[in-house]
Amino acid sequence: MNIGKTKSFTRLPWAGKPALIAAYIGVIQCWLGWSIAGSLWPNYDPIRQTISDLAANESPVKYFMSAFFLLGGTLSSIGGIWAKALAMPGRVAIVVSGLATYGLTMFPTPLIGYSTPHRVFAIISFILSSAWPLLAMRRDKRYPALIRPLVAVLVTAGFAAFSVYFLAVWTNPSVTYVGVVERALAVAQSWYLCVVVFTLYYLQPSATSPQVGE
Repeated sequence: MNIGKTKSFTRLPWAGKPALIAAYIGVIQCWLGWSIAGSLWPNYDPIRQTISDLAANESPVKYFMSAFFLLGGTLSSIGGIWAKALAMPGRVAIVVSGLATYGLTMFPTPLIGYSTPHRVFAIISFILSSAWPLLAMRRDKRYPALIRPLVAVLVTAGFAAFSVYFLAVWTNPSVTYVGVVERALAVAQSWYLCVVVFTLYYLQPSATSPQVGE
């Protein structure tokens, strides 16, 4: 029996309450912001235009959408910090992804043409949001299946393929449905993180149960 590798729940929870609260907000904020902002801009086309267009300098709802971007980045970072059952590389990836959202907000894309810094930060965010399940996986069977190798590899592969498709669509001016693809990817990535946090929080061992340490 390796006592040195076990800790009580009170010392090492799988997910803290800040992560749970962030997850509850996260399941609605990822689509609520662009839905409200788009409805306030009569000429905005959510099928053809990206979410970032809502925060462009020329957008009449720039500050509203920018606030939701910053909220989303903050919620992701809170999840990475407080979802302690995830392996540290995955937690770092989630936090950096959230910080990249700050970056793409600080460097908005123009409605005509594009901003290189915005694209760089957006690509970083999408890549890390796709890769964190693999980086966060745990091999110990006492952890939930969602963060163990089989699911982690499959989810990461799915997100990676989806992200590559989105980047191909995003950089092709002739495609007229980039907004749909981006929204589908954004919802999938944000909701998966929320599902993982919910699972960790509600399935974590009780205060008297031994738990795997990091």
